[in-house]
Amino acid sequence: MTITQLKYVLAVAEFQNFTVAAEHCFVTQPTLSMQIQKLEEELETKIFNRNKKPIQLTDIGAKIIEQAKIIVDESNRINDIVEQQKGYIGGDFKLGIIPTIMPTLLPLFLKTFIKKYPKVNLKIEELTTEEIVKKLSDGHIDVAIAATPLENENIKERVLYYEPFVGFVPSEHRLFTDKTLAVENLNIDDILLLEDGHCFKESILNLCSTFGKSKQHFQLHSGSFDTLIKLSKEGLGMTLLPYMQTLDLNETDRVYLREFNKPVPAREVSIIYHKSQLKLHLIETFKSVIDSVIRGVIAFNDVKIISPLQQQKGA
Repeated sequence: MTITQLKYVLAVAEFQNFTVAAEHCFVTQPTLSMQIQKLEEELETKIFNRNKKPIQLTDIGAKIIEQAKIIVDESNRINDIVEQQKGYIGGDFKLGIIPTIMPTLLPLFLKTFIKKYPKVNLKIEELTTEEIVKKLSDGHIDVAIAATPLENENIKERVLYYEPFVGFVPSEHRLFTDKTLAVENLNIDDILLLEDGHCFKESILNLCSTFGKSKQHFQLHSGSFDTLIKLSKEGLGMTLLPYMQTLDLNETDRVYLREFNKPVPAREVSIIYHKSQLKLHLIETFKSVIDSVIRGVIAFNDVKIISPLQQQKGA
């Protein structure tokens, strides 16, 4: 049994196709198939049911896969241990960021990070929170930036900053004349929201459900804050924005911004990684760069954290 054979098995289990798995592993399909067959002969058991389309794991194969993940992960981390001991800052570093954070945070730190650590091969993906948790668990990304808390025992969370919600209220709206917003005056039925799959939307639903006003029938959903702003200016409702999204608004649009009464509702933004992750020296370096640039942009202390997790009404 070899680590290479286990990697081939994991690839087939993931893609459910020998040809695609071989391409992913950069080997020919016959080579991959032969190595898996050798492993099955050594174990005297079938890992895959090849008669199914797509290919499926046998019952014992599913258990083998779980153990193979552990073995391959631990073997990959030998290099991480050596690099950490040497203090080496380099190599592949795969990062996931949720869509409502990437456009405002990434430009703040990316140039600084790649200039300071040119030996790091930073690979960035825009992913939903659900995709991030899965990819962290599968080892497909090393670290991520997302709204927390996630309450996942396998995920470590380290807070980067707290980002308040800010109201964008058009002149025709009932709350436009208010100098500041009170959470209890919000009505979910006249708030424009991001489409399903965005944790910022779930945070707003939780914020409004605190006061029992979430009927969850909405007029409009959009995939971007820019679209929500444009729709709001057309008189279709107010919307809520993360604080950093408001920094680039022009003076004309800034007249529609309304801050909340204290404690200000906010989201917690954290760097997260799997509890078994060993690239801790690289994660620490990455976090320190973000910390150094974010301090000058956002500094709010009196905030009330609104979790992206769906909560029960009144909880």
